[in-house]
Amino acid sequence: MSEVLLDVSALEAPEPLQRAIEAARGLGDGQYLHMVHRMKPLHLYPWLDAQGFDSDTRRRSDNCEVFIWHRDDDGAARAARAAAASLPPWHE
Repeated sequence: MSEVLLDVSALEAPEPLQRAIEAARGLGDGQYLHMVHRMKPLHLYPWLDAQGFDSDTRRRSDNCEVFIWHRDDDGAARAARAAAASLPPWHE
């Protein structure tokens, strides 16, 4: 299983959304996307759901970290959840 890291924390809208969609589309078997953003990417979640992805949103300092994987990829899901587990869940 492998992580694809995408740091969009310094980018202005809509570039973080565009890059996240592009990176998610490029995920292969066993890969998950680890996206670092300065805010929770609310516009990304409906797209992820409609395209067959799951995600786990966490907080590290002032950043939002979103772990994204294909819904039917059990190996990537396990790896993403394990990577996310060390961070506190995102709470509004």
